[in-house]
Amino acid sequence: MTIKALFFDIDGTLVSFRTHRIPQSTVRALTLAKAAGTRIYISTGRPVPFITNIGQIEHLVDGYITSNGAYCFVGSETVSCHEMATADVERILRSCDTHRRPAVVVGTRNIAVYRNEPAIDEVFRKGLGLEDFRFAPLEQVMAEPVLQVTPFLNPAQEAGLMAELPLCTSGRWTEAFTDITHRDADKGQGLLAVAAHEHIDLARTMAFGDGGNDISIIRAAGVGVAMGNADEQTQRSADFVTTSVDHDGIRNALLHYGIIGE
Repeated sequence: MTIKALFFDIDGTLVSFRTHRIPQSTVRALTLAKAAGTRIYISTGRPVPFITNIGQIEHLVDGYITSNGAYCFVGSETVSCHEMATADVERILRSCDTHRRPAVVVGTRNIAVYRNEPAIDEVFRKGLGLEDFRFAPLEQVMAEPVLQVTPFLNPAQEAGLMAELPLCTSGRWTEAFTDITHRDADKGQGLLAVAAHEHIDLARTMAFGDGGNDISIIRAAGVGVAMGNADEQTQRSADFVTTSVDHDGIRNALLHYGIIGE
């Protein structure tokens, strides 16, 4: 069956952790796919203000799943938006106090840091290329609808916390932190919402990812593709495992499924 829509995670899938850029083979492959009539969507854990590293293909993008599915939009039209309960946000921040760990709090307009520590600079400013990003005061973000909280908790601490948050879900793609959203917000549910909005048959969708927060969309798509640099659980969840982001993984998968030609 012909694939009509492609959904791409950013970090480790579109963008190399090594070069912090999209490989030229990926740019060319997506350009060919778009010219053939295939729609292209972003599916990322990054909130909108953090999406600063896809300028090479931004003109090809038809819509976005952001904040792990908490906010999805096509053009200027909101497809879905899932706000977290204030009590849940406060419970997460209390856990950060208990474990003396920082968190990033994502509102609909602004983003704040709670318990600022060097890990924030190391992971977000250096690791994700957000050197010039200005965080807002926490009070300002807490006055907005909160879409996502990213506490720097280890998996055991996360498990204990999530047992107390039945209205939330958690998606981890790094040992450093996890992204917590409303339970109706993950990348897979984002794909369902966008596909329904765009009148795209789910069987004609293909999703790419490399981390734990991509498993839901890899499973929800008609075809799920894990990058060669993906963790073992993500690879096991996929229909196909391609090569790594730095070894033409997206191009090779699109060739494998006949979405583009040589």
